[in-house]
Amino acid sequence: MKKYIFAKLCLLLAISFAVAMFTFCTKDDDSDGGGSNRGIAEPTITTDPGVKINGVTWATRNVEDVGTFADTPESPGCFFQWNRKTAWSATTPEADIAIGEAGGWDNTVPEGTAWLKANDPSPLGWRIPTLDEIRSLLDTDKVSNEWITQNGVVGRKFTDKTTNASLFLPAAGYRLRENGMLSNAGVYGFYWSSAQYEGYPGTHACSLYFEDSFAASWHGDNRHRGQLVRSVVE
Repeated sequence: MKKYIFAKLCLLLAISFAVAMFTFCTKDDDSDGGGSNRGIAEPTITTDPGVKINGVTWATRNVEDVGTFADTPESPGCFFQWNRKTAWSATTPEADIAIGEAGGWDNTVPEGTAWLKANDPSPLGWRIPTLDEIRSLLDTDKVSNEWITQNGVVGRKFTDKTTNASLFLPAAGYRLRENGMLSNAGVYGFYWSSAQYEGYPGTHACSLYFEDSFAASWHGDNRHRGQLVRSVVE
């Protein structure tokens, strides 16, 4: 009887040890995995405190992968073609792999008269800014802007003259419409609006543009060029 009880206890201990080891290994594997083609687990940031500039509440960070924000205000996030939801790396020169899915660069012109909600990569509660909202950021009577280096990253700082609240937009360049190659990182900043460009309504859309020697403005850009997204609150 004693031998039977001892054997049963040993079996229970062995099973408990096996379960513990399985749980430990599973957690370790999960920490190294991820849901994207980057090969590692990435933080998923879907909330942002926002900052109000001239009556419009802007996110303090760029959009990263679809439905997420970049981890810092200085991070470029990802590039997007107008009215398309595929995120493209803002740091690697090549454009053969999209963030989160395999596929080559699409050099066809996106269609539409406005950026559709179904194609908006912004996190829940946020959206692509309208052209009027971008214009409010460029209203020099109410908002000042300057080229600065913030935590080692160059870009433009927009400051509400009444509240002194500020917004930093990194100058991460863009991706060429022909082949998706990264161009002019650290030189130019291009940020999409949701509006088509009436001068060339079938091929261009409106975006915010700035550089070191040019304060800031808006103009029309080719829709199939990769540009950044800074969302506003819905």
